[in-house]
Amino acid sequence: MAATFSPPRLLPSGDSAITVEYSRSIDDDANQSVLALDRALTDAAIDGVTESVPTYRSLLVHYDPGKIGYEALGERLLALAGQPAPPTAKTRRWRVPVAYGGEHGVDLEDVAKALGTTPDDIVARHVAGDYRVAMIGFTPGWSYLSGLEKSLQMSRRQNPRLLTPAGTIAIGGIQTGIQCLAGPSGWHLLGRTAVRTYQLHRNPIFLTEPGDRVTFFAVDHKTFAEQDRAAEAGEIIAEQVAS
Repeated sequence: MAATFSPPRLLPSGDSAITVEYSRSIDDDANQSVLALDRALTDAAIDGVTESVPTYRSLLVHYDPGKIGYEALGERLLALAGQPAPPTAKTRRWRVPVAYGGEHGVDLEDVAKALGTTPDDIVARHVAGDYRVAMIGFTPGWSYLSGLEKSLQMSRRQNPRLLTPAGTIAIGGIQTGIQCLAGPSGWHLLGRTAVRTYQLHRNPIFLTEPGDRVTFFAVDHKTFAEQDRAAEAGEIIAEQVAS
């Protein structure tokens, strides 16, 4: 098992950023610590810090070296990391519709065969999950979700695809995720959603944020087409529910 660091490690990232590393592996506890430090850093409003980017296992902190130096900022970050975690805002929960299988989920049957079950069972297991947005990355709006049931965990494809559709819902390793924009992927494609987690000319531009909870529910392909047209016009298709 890869190391988890307590206190976290400080790593220089170029001449104007620090990586605060909690773990070398995908670890839910480390991710919770990353998000807590990100909240604490926001609350502290340190002069010279320009941006912070939370990931599964580390927080990248950009700063202006003309206002604060590496050593001084590193000391502040370690101090914040050692304090009790600030309270979280009320958790947002999203219900995301997915058209599983067929042209929208071309790997569903192969996944079922590999796991020794049926496509319907794979869908049932996937929609039963309660997922948490661990990070946003790779492409705008790409939501990496922790909490995938162990029975659905499998290695990524040996031959990644150069292009997969926008809205793809996929599994890879111990994760599932929402791929907002078309792009390459080595994950297994289970379905598609009309939900845009990123839409440049909509308010909000980004729908999901690290710490949000996500559940999925199945819709037929006709409903997907209707929702896709509405989402293209700027409608938020995901249902926000009380936590």
